[in-house]
Amino acid sequence: MKTHPVLRNMKRSRYLYMIFFLPFCYYVLFHYWPIYGIIIAFKDYNIVKGITASPWVGFVHFKKFLIDPYFWKLVRNTLLINVYELFWAFPAPIILALLLNELKSQRLKKFAQSVSYLPHFISTVVVCGMLVNFLTTDGLINQIVAWFGGTPIHFLMKPEWFRTIFISSGIWQSIGWGSIIYLAALTSVDEELYDAANIDGANRWKQLLNITLPGIAPTISIMLILNVGRLMAIGYEKVILLYNGSTYETADVISTYVYRRGLLGSDFSYATAVELFQAVVGLILLITANRLSKKISETGLW
Repeated sequence: MKTHPVLRNMKRSRYLYMIFFLPFCYYVLFHYWPIYGIIIAFKDYNIVKGITASPWVGFVHFKKFLIDPYFWKLVRNTLLINVYELFWAFPAPIILALLLNELKSQRLKKFAQSVSYLPHFISTVVVCGMLVNFLTTDGLINQIVAWFGGTPIHFLMKPEWFRTIFISSGIWQSIGWGSIIYLAALTSVDEELYDAANIDGANRWKQLLNITLPGIAPTISIMLILNVGRLMAIGYEKVILLYNGSTYETADVISTYVYRRGLLGSDFSYATAVELFQAVVGLILLITANRLSKKISETGLW
């Protein structure tokens, strides 16, 4: 009996399909199937009646969020943290990758890479625990401040310090891991271009400006588009672990508001509407950034 080519191929690659099966199930169960729950944003969800039996209310929850007294504060805090991250955290892995690329000693390069990767493997809870211990009034940072004659500050109780702490700790945690993709892009730059530049007498700075940066520009553009698409999104875990009532003015963002209204307040429909609003704005930003990038540099996600 003649076997269909597709089945024959599946049988031949059965071990690859077995490896693929578990990630496939994970994404279906935890990423795609929950999308069905978005419809409760347009319903007055009742946990007893369930999703299908709960009554439709249209865009009531979206309108309610737009006139919510917290609306502008949440949007402002979310955007400011993300814009500051885009300004400070986005270039950091690029700079680190360029510096690592300049190291001649392979042993030193591997050591520097390993040290910079380590913070990525520390959980958010542990990082926040370290920050709390370091930044309290009698913590390590204040001991250093006092040693230089300064006045100790309870950093985590000051709203003006929250963004600095959040962004700087994020850079420390992600700079090494983020540099991997740029180091990979640097390997694709043609070595003959550097040889030609050396013959022409170009120093390392001119080579960086005229060969290295243009060589990795498409990768930088793609990563920038993805970051712009996340301008309205911040993970709530780290913010919740670091903020408190005295820092709400600068620390309260859309995702923490969704957490409070949805999980703590059991207002599931309203929280889903806020989350969906955030996702739609992020999608619009992503499409806009992609179009601008294609017009300027002819590089885009699609």
